[in-house]
Amino acid sequence: MTGNGTGDTEALREEIRRTRVELGETMEALAAKADVKARLKESAEQAKERMREQAAQTVARVRGQAARGAGMARAQAYEKGELVRAKAYDKGELVRRNPVPWAAIAAGAVATVVVLMIVRGRRR
Repeated sequence: MTGNGTGDTEALREEIRRTRVELGETMEALAAKADVKARLKESAEQAKERMREQAAQTVARVRGQAARGAGMARAQAYEKGELVRAKAYDKGELVRRNPVPWAAIAAGAVATVVVLMIVRGRRR
């Protein structure tokens, strides 16, 4: 201790100043917690940001799945087309090798149409 007491006074003043600063910070924190409107607004902004991120992730995932699906569909369509071409070629070869049965079927179809036209013409 000093003899004139100024050291104690200065220490007390410094302690009071620190206490005021701490009290001011505490009051600001309490005021922020008590400001419900601002807290709700901040919470809503955070929720919006989370939704935007989730939406972006979902869009990216769906686009990736669509691209994979389209690729698979193209591959399947190509395979089916090749199968149909092969079958058509086989049928064409069958007709080229033995055209008589097919010509008989075609002649029968023409005769049927002619008979139907004659019958309908007589009914009128």
